[in-house]
Amino acid sequence: MRIISGLYKGRRISAPKKLPVRPTTDMAKEALFNIINNQYYFNDISVLDLFSGTGNISYEFASRGTEEITAVDAHFGCIKFINQTADDFEMNITTIKSDVFKFLEKSKQKHSIIFADPPYAFELDAFSKIPELVFKNKLLEDEGVLIVEHSKHTDLSQLEHYSYSKSYGGNVFSFFSN
Repeated sequence: MRIISGLYKGRRISAPKKLPVRPTTDMAKEALFNIINNQYYFNDISVLDLFSGTGNISYEFASRGTEEITAVDAHFGCIKFINQTADDFEMNITTIKSDVFKFLEKSKQKHSIIFADPPYAFELDAFSKIPELVFKNKLLEDEGVLIVEHSKHTDLSQLEHYSYSKSYGGNVFSFFSN
């Protein structure tokens, strides 16, 4: 995996093989950030990265100037890897080792962008809990967006607050807003 743009553009990051992750492909990540780039100034936003895995999305935001990034994952190895990489690159990423759903239940902090990349094998009701908790607990700023990454075999268009989706290969990003 590599950082697409910003201060660390072109830098490659190699995650340990033992981590239970499926990083967002560079092609899909580049397309996603082209969309986000047209809507936000990266140094003016706060980001919550759920099911953060290797931290791939967090590093991209940090490289582009976002200073308020929180990465949440339940796996200790993932959190350890994100902390180590953030230290190596001097990125300001706060990590939280937690079950994402428990974190969303308790969190009170609002964010400009909430990105969630749960396991593609999730059932629809597990996917639906993400926007349900984000909007119930008012975790997005006024112009904020929730982006959920999922496979092309999952359709989230019937969920409340759904806006639109963009597909890139087998990856789909569904956007949710107020």
